[in-house]
Amino acid sequence: MEKEIWIRADRPEAKEDRKEMVISALESGVDNALVRSEDSEFSTFGKVTLHTAGESGVEIVELRTPEDQERAMSLAGKCKAVILDSKDWTIIPLENLIAKFRGTGTKILACASDPEKAKLYLQTLEKGVDGIVIDVEDPEDIRKFAVSLRGGDRVQLQELEVLGVKNIEMGDRVCVDTITMMVPGEGMLIGSQAACLFLVQSESEDNGYVAARPFRVNAGAVHAYVMGPEGRTRYLAELKSGEPVVLVDRDGNSRMSSVGRCKIEQRPLLMMTATDGKSTYTTILQNAETVKLVTSDGAISVSKLAKGDRVLARVEEGGRHFGMKIEETIREI
Repeated sequence: MEKEIWIRADRPEAKEDRKEMVISALESGVDNALVRSEDSEFSTFGKVTLHTAGESGVEIVELRTPEDQERAMSLAGKCKAVILDSKDWTIIPLENLIAKFRGTGTKILACASDPEKAKLYLQTLEKGVDGIVIDVEDPEDIRKFAVSLRGGDRVQLQELEVLGVKNIEMGDRVCVDTITMMVPGEGMLIGSQAACLFLVQSESEDNGYVAARPFRVNAGAVHAYVMGPEGRTRYLAELKSGEPVVLVDRDGNSRMSSVGRCKIEQRPLLMMTATDGKSTYTTILQNAETVKLVTSDGAISVSKLAKGDRVLARVEEGGRHFGMKIEETIREI
C-alpha cells in the first residue's frame, strides 16, 4: 500500500501562516492537510483534502503517558484516521499502536518533524504507519521533506557481462514519457525476466541527430517488465498516464515519478543477452542510437553494444505473481 503524506497546517496562530503551509504543501505534491475548522476556504487553493481534528473522522492523540496510549488504542476501528503526536517514542512504543490498528480499518499516521524520523515510523514492524504528517514550522522545509519521503529505497545494482546482441524482427516498443526531467546515468529498470532488470537510460544526452528528451525512457518491447513502487513489476504494455514509476540512477538511488504518456509504435528491435556468471538474462530494445544502457562510468548505445561490454542491472532470486515478489522457483527464458 502506498503511504500517505499529510501536512500539519493547524499549528500556526496566524491564519496567513496556516494558508502558506497549505500552499507550500500543494506545491510540493502533498494533497492532504490538517487544518482548523475556520480554514475551510483553503480547499479553493487546489485539489486538496482538508481534515479537521475531531471532525470528518480524524482524531489527534498527543502521547505523553501510558494513559494516552490507551486512549489511542480505544479509537481503533471507530474512526477514519488517528494521528499520533509524541516527542518521545521510548515512552510510548509505536509498535504497540501499529499492531493494535492493523486490520481495524482505521488508518494510523504519525507526526514527524524531520525525514529521518518519518522513515523510521514508516518501517516500524515492517509495515510501518499508514502515513506521515509533516510537522514543521517553516513552509520552505515542506518541499525538501516531501521529496525525501517520496525518494525510493536504494536499489542494489551489479555489472553483467554482455554475451551477445542480435537483430530481431519489427515489434511493438514502448516509450515512457514521465513528468520528471532525468539526468545522464538515470532511467528505468527494464527486462524480459523479472529476476533481472537492466538500467535503461533516459534520452538525456544529445547525439547530434535529435534533441535530448530527458523526460523519456525508450523502454523496450511491450512484453518487458518495468520496476514500479515497492519493488513490484509491471508490464510495459500496462502503463498508463498518471501511474507511478520508479527512476533509478547508476548509484542505485531511486525516486518516484509518474507517467505522462506512453507511446507504443512498431520499430526494429534487437535482443541483448547478458550474464552474471551464474545465469543468463535478456532484454529486447529498439535498435536505435538513442537507446542506451547504463554502465558504471557512462552509458553505451545498444547500436554499439558488443560481447564483453559490462552493463548495470538489478538481479534477484525468487519469482513474481501479479508483479509481487514471491519465494518460488520460476524460470523465465
